[in-house]
Amino acid sequence: MTQLSILKLNFSAIFFAAVASFLFGGIWYGLLARRWIGLAADGGTATSGGLTPLPFVITFIAQLVMVVMLSGILSHVTGSGVPFTLRSALISALLIWTGFVVTTLAATNALHGAPFARTLVDSGHWLGVLLIQSTVLFLMSA
Repeated sequence: MTQLSILKLNFSAIFFAAVASFLFGGIWYGLLARRWIGLAADGGTATSGGLTPLPFVITFIAQLVMVVMLSGILSHVTGSGVPFTLRSALISALLIWTGFVVTTLAATNALHGAPFARTLVDSGHWLGVLLIQSTVLFLMSA
């Protein structure tokens, strides 16, 4: 009979990884805001109403969920009690990004009629998020 074991997650590392990747998003889109809005499928009219906090709250929660899942995957793949390396964490992030994030963004943006450049901007952001989260998880678990 097999025993179900609960993954041991480092919740402080998860929180700091979520905060670091959220701050990265602020910098990324801060630098590319005009370009990103201009690439919107609606010509940027949906974003011209001003900033509200709800999208930022949702984004932070999404990044928190993402880093919990990334931490769980890294813990699961390396086995209980076996630390993961920075290399394995970054490769895992790259594989997750390539297999799930870019493909989802490309399909969604294509269906919405957004230009491919929008997919590049958004997918670049999510690659940075996953790489930062992987690095923080590694540094705080070492």
